Amino acid sequence: MSSSLANGRTIPSHWYTDSAVLHTEIDKIFRRTWQPAGYVDKVSRPGEYLACEVAGEPVAIVRGNDGVLRGFSNVCRHRASIILEGHGCAKSLRCPYHAWTYGLDGKLLVAPEFEGVEDWDLKQVSLPPVRVAVWGPFVFVNIDGQAPPLAEVMGDIPAQVAELGCPIDQLHFSYRRDYLIDCNWKVYVDNYLEGYHLPAAHPSLFRELDYNQYRVDTFRYYSSQYAPIRPPRPGRDEPRRYSREDAGNRALYFWIFPNFMLNVYPDNLSSNIILPVGHDKTLTIFEWFTYPRNGQASEIAADTVEFSDEIQQEDIKICENVQKGLRSSTYDRGRYSVKRENGVFHFHRLVEEFLSR
Repeated sequence: MSSSLANGRTIPSHWYTDSAVLHTEIDKIFRRTWQPAGYVDKVSRPGEYLACEVAGEPVAIVRGNDGVLRGFSNVCRHRASIILEGHGCAKSLRCPYHAWTYGLDGKLLVAPEFEGVEDWDLKQVSLPPVRVAVWGPFVFVNIDGQAPPLAEVMGDIPAQVAELGCPIDQLHFSYRRDYLIDCNWKVYVDNYLEGYHLPAAHPSLFRELDYNQYRVDTFRYYSSQYAPIRPPRPGRDEPRRYSREDAGNRALYFWIFPNFMLNVYPDNLSSNIILPVGHDKTLTIFEWFTYPRNGQASEIAADTVEFSDEIQQEDIKICENVQKGLRSSTYDRGRYSVKRENGVFHFHRLVEEFLSR
């Protein structure tokens, strides 16, 4: 592993094509990092719960009667049945298999017909806890409990988002679109983390951005991208999505290791969650949130979603082609553009760090 971008080589091709590598990544990366698990508005009142699966682990997120948001293993301690499904509101957490019932604090309250069992104490049984943290509309969980606090992982992101004027605690969820892509999850992240491919692969987006000013800044557990909107060029009648007035607007783009992206604009925020379905198949979840307008919730504009979809379709073709190429016997590792691929280099070093632990 080289610590120098100029001397570095990309990670081996079999890390993208070997299912055994993905199994290791699930254990050493996804279960050891903060993962988005749902929305806080689903669990805002006492008794409300949200069931999900994080890195293959069933998790229940529950708002207690004391107002505290807690996370638990969503697996009954009796015979391993899943306890909760979907989201809802309940006074207690009742397993549908044998009616073992837990309090909102995860402690076992009732185990029917369990008299006579030796060396067993109902009061000592509870659902294993899972760490939970909230930022804006998002609920994050950490499975193994060893990750640094979410605030430490996110660094200056919350401050920069607030400075842009994004009311993170007042966002309105507006729209979701999913894409199932035939590539390894790291291929998709690699692609997101560099603007090197913009001139060749994204003609519409390239017309909008000042490519010469495009840069990626890396931090301990995240990176940010600076991609200013390019003012129209004098004397050219170009098809543009953004007007001259938009050129002064700022936008923020963040990637948080390993698989969460934030795209923050003056009037909306979108998130991307990248989930491995298999070693060569990835689910990308796009979600849009709008800011309150005159005190009222607003919906995302259809042309905003369609422009995003145009870029996404171009990226899908790229990523699926790369996945095919990674299976070639003629390729193993590549080199990095020092000027354009420091974000990819940073990501690869983090992957190597976590897999070596």
